[in-house]
Amino acid sequence: MENSFSSVIDSASSILVVLPARTNFDNVAAALSLYLSLRDKKEAMIFSPSPMTVGVNRLIGVNKIGEELGNKNLTIRFKGYDATNIDKVSYDIEENEFNLTVSPKAGLPAPKREQIELSHSGISADLVILVGGAADSDFPILGSEQIAGAKIAHVGARVLTSSLEVMSFARKGSSVSEVVASIISESGLTTDADVATNLVMGMEEGSSKFTSSDVTPETFETFAKLLRAGGQRAPKVRLSPADFPPGAIPTQPFAKKMVNIPQPVQEEVDLQDMEGTAETEQEINPPDDWLQPKVFKGADLNPDSFSENKG
Repeated sequence: MENSFSSVIDSASSILVVLPARTNFDNVAAALSLYLSLRDKKEAMIFSPSPMTVGVNRLIGVNKIGEELGNKNLTIRFKGYDATNIDKVSYDIEENEFNLTVSPKAGLPAPKREQIELSHSGISADLVILVGGAADSDFPILGSEQIAGAKIAHVGARVLTSSLEVMSFARKGSSVSEVVASIISESGLTTDADVATNLVMGMEEGSSKFTSSDVTPETFETFAKLLRAGGQRAPKVRLSPADFPPGAIPTQPFAKKMVNIPQPVQEEVDLQDMEGTAETEQEINPPDDWLQPKVFKGADLNPDSFSENKG
């Protein structure tokens, strides 16, 4: 398995890492980690057919995930400009720099800067790696002509059900991040602190804090290796009263009232008053039998006797 994945990576000149349409934190962490491991060795890019949510912003490199597929051809478009105004288009190369000139017809204006739109189309990658997912429907890119001719591989915790020729590197694991961590390690790819941190957070999220039934001793061994490689766990979130529904915890004024126990007031006492003070303290001392256990009889607990002794 490890040699097969290594050979597939070695034989590729450009790699595209693809997320499923319905993704989750674990998938994004795993795909980003694989991309970060590959980019120092190969020309690589990462793509998601769906926009990223706020929940994955703590992952390192999330801004590298593209929502536009294609990096092969550059397209220049003049938005809102009448194409019939153009007389000719020419180019020249000066000092190894490409210059494109758009000449309008006599008396007509040239395209404005704000009308220029740049975009890419086509895929130059000869290897597409699908991360996560379970079926072809999870990856709309599989129906695109842009990847025609490219090899397709899949990495995940479940085997991809596909009608296409897909090289499967799926294996059982508590999370996709655990699987990717193992494959990166076995293939000799880079596992720096950024990669390790993404995988650490992905493993915790994907395994439901290691409560999943798929957690094994190997899961904790992989997690420990990532921590040694510099992986950082997500910081703990400190809760405030605003995070709870009304009435779930005491409000601030009530909490203050609960702990606002009056403290004895210390006053200066004249030495001449000491004797009187001592007598006062003796007067308010409880009787000797105050702390002794009491025995109550049935007659003592009669409601009538209570009402009589109220006053």
